[in-house]
Amino acid sequence: MRFLPVSLDTILVELAGLDETLALFASLEAVPVAGIVEMVPAARTLMVRFRPGRLTPEALAASLATRDLSAKAAPSEHLVEIPVRYDGEDLGDVAELTGLAVAEVVRRHTESEFTVAFCGFAPGFGYLVGGDPALHVPRRRSPRTRIPAGSVALAGAFSGVYPQASPGGWQIIGTTPLKMWDIARDPGALFQPGYRVRFFDMEKSGKAVSLPAPAVRPARTIPADAPQFTVLAAPMPALFQDLGRFGQTGQGVSASGALDRGAFNAANRIVGNPVNTPCLELTLGGFSFESNCRAVIGLAGAPSLVMVRDAAGRTHDHPAFRPIALEPGDVVTVGHPTRGTRSYLSARGGFDVAPVLGSAATDTLAVVGPEPVTAGSVLVLRGGDGLSSVSMDELAAFDPPAAGEVVTLDVVLGPRTDWFTQKGIETLAGQLWQVTPQSNRVGIRLAGDVPLERRDSAELPSEGTATGAIQVPHSGQPVLFLADHPLTGGYPVIGTVADHHLDLAGQIPVNARIRFRPIAPFAEIGVRREP
Repeated sequence: MRFLPVSLDTILVELAGLDETLALFASLEAVPVAGIVEMVPAARTLMVRFRPGRLTPEALAASLATRDLSAKAAPSEHLVEIPVRYDGEDLGDVAELTGLAVAEVVRRHTESEFTVAFCGFAPGFGYLVGGDPALHVPRRRSPRTRIPAGSVALAGAFSGVYPQASPGGWQIIGTTPLKMWDIARDPGALFQPGYRVRFFDMEKSGKAVSLPAPAVRPARTIPADAPQFTVLAAPMPALFQDLGRFGQTGQGVSASGALDRGAFNAANRIVGNPVNTPCLELTLGGFSFESNCRAVIGLAGAPSLVMVRDAAGRTHDHPAFRPIALEPGDVVTVGHPTRGTRSYLSARGGFDVAPVLGSAATDTLAVVGPEPVTAGSVLVLRGGDGLSSVSMDELAAFDPPAAGEVVTLDVVLGPRTDWFTQKGIETLAGQLWQVTPQSNRVGIRLAGDVPLERRDSAELPSEGTATGAIQVPHSGQPVLFLADHPLTGGYPVIGTVADHHLDLAGQIPVNARIRFRPIAPFAEIGVRREP
């Protein structure tokens, strides 16, 4: 058992294999350690996030090292049967890789009983184990940019079903008409950890396939006299955000949430809202709306001028970080920020937005959360329960960077720093990294003159990833994960941006440059009992 640093509040426990990982996970669920916030099991690791005020990494490691890993979970009584058309475009390649006939590949797949070991990559994506060892095949050398939803696939010792169209490198052997992820279901993921799974051939089994009717959400009727904002312009869709969606890792759903949490909290304080009241995250300004009521709004984050045109056609300019009173007929336009990327728009009393899985955060990768806000959207305002006084003295926590400037981010080295050569580690901190236009809420794609050099090209089994992780694909050009990153990843993470610089990372614009500053050398976490 190895204990590796991930960030200032997260460690990665490396174990001998999947059985030990699941045993440790089950042990911690049965007998929790006070201070553990969340766990993400994977192929041979368990990522553990904790409260630094309650635990130190060394004390946590000492507690985990004493756990009994010999116990195995009893088989679940829940069996999911998946109808499959074995028409996958990689079926012939799988037959060639295994030395089996195509019909034999199908027979062995349908005669296997699988277990959902863990979920990750995307909501509803279950990693299935227990299949015929003869069907263990490597990922494709060149991943596809788009794999259709419902694709049944193999990779290594795992089988799985893609819940939505996404990039991927697994070997596709068939398709299923079943919807693996449906937010209208409870639970949304058809595969849950521990469930047993069997596949059957739709053409040869003779079994009737009954597909559930898709859930129909009733259209929302908004009374004309309800207090509301009508969106006139949204050059980039605005997104509802709060502090995140926690406790859903079992379904493969990560936290998401506001990229600049300090600015989000400030926006709510400006108008006197309770903590974690949903706000709108605006990217690069230009957002405009008309109010049909008296209201108070606030804007925090990337510095932008707020222009209000009243019913008489007069225009008034307002700075960010101050409450702004609106009258019926006022048209509000948020200017383009001079620095930074994202601003947070609050309304006193909050927006009337329905939470999804307990949160109003919009996850752009997982497609979980409220619908994006575009021109023509109507935003209904809530009442005033639990409000406090508006805040007149909010200040930005930092000066957001501008394009062309250099931003320094503190980094915790690990968990896979030792997968890189000494030259690669020195390159991480020794050169500037350009922020490319391919960056978004999922992550910041970086380009450097010298790629990060790895020790070898070995394949990393999927393991949990944290917000701020600096993941390095085979190209050696890193990706800095932001809030909408996948829950698990298959490329090594050389380091993770320290929590105190995540808000700053969320404000870095395209064409800025990043300097990574390791705060300590890479070292495994020692097991030390504290007095």
